[in-house]
Amino acid sequence: MKKTARFVIWISSKFTRQEIEQIIQGLLDVLANRNPEVKPKDDFKEKHPHYRNFFVDANPPLKTPPKTRPKLDWRKLLSAYEEKKGHPLKAVNTKDPKTKVPKGSICKICGAPAQYLYFNGEVNCLSIILYLIRRKIIS
Repeated sequence: MKKTARFVIWISSKFTRQEIEQIIQGLLDVLANRNPEVKPKDDFKEKHPHYRNFFVDANPPLKTPPKTRPKLDWRKLLSAYEEKKGHPLKAVNTKDPKTKVPKGSICKICGAPAQYLYFNGEVNCLSIILYLIRRKIIS
C-alpha cells in the first residue's frame, strides 16, 4: 500500500467528516498559494542534490579603456599597396556562391566595398589583411 493511501486511511480513522473537509480546504489553499506561510515540500533538491544554481555575474567595471583600432581608409591602403608592389590589388574572385559576400557589404574597419571582402567562416577584408601583414602583426 502506498504512503498516500495509508495517510488517507489514517485521516479517515482519526477525524470527523467536517474536520476532513477543513483539512482538504486548507490543502487546497496551500496548493493555490493562498497561504504564503505554508509552502509545500520541494523535493527537487532531494532528487538532484548536486544540481547547482547558476547565475550570471554582474559585469565588472573596465579598469582600462578598451583598445581602439586605428582608423583605416581602404583607399589609402590600396594606394600604398600599389606604390609598394607596382600594380593594383585585384578584387576577390569567389567561385563558390556559398562563400560570396553579399553586394552592399562593407568592411567595418576600413570601409572597403564587397569586392575586396571574402568569407572564410567570417567576413575578412583583403586590404586589412595586407595592412596587418605589412605591420608584421600577423604573418
